[in-house]
Amino acid sequence: MNKKLYGGILGTIGFLLSPLSWWNDLFINFPIAYAFACAANFIYKGSFLNALIIFYWLTNILGFVLLQKGLEKMEKDTEEKKKYSGKDFLRDILFSVAYTLLIVILVKLGIIKPII
Repeated sequence: MNKKLYGGILGTIGFLLSPLSWWNDLFINFPIAYAFACAANFIYKGSFLNALIIFYWLTNILGFVLLQKGLEKMEKDTEEKKKYSGKDFLRDILFSVAYTLLIVILVKLGIIKPII
């Protein structure tokens, strides 16, 4: 597979999993985390909330890693590299923390529950 195509696929998957867009948590990360949290709760009752938070954060971290690897694969030596600033990192962490708090509140209110 071509290096740019492979990098593009990795980067796209990474972007979809990363917290860099407002919609991905609702439509991608949360459903993935929810499914795994339900499975964890099936195996170990009472683990739903902790598993939901852990899997939510894992999808975000995986997104950043895949996005970085994808961009590295696509990048040419002659191209200018855009730095991921500390300000960008802080913004992304704050969004992730805010979503995490929202998830905790919704679980505590009984709005989000395990299926099993």
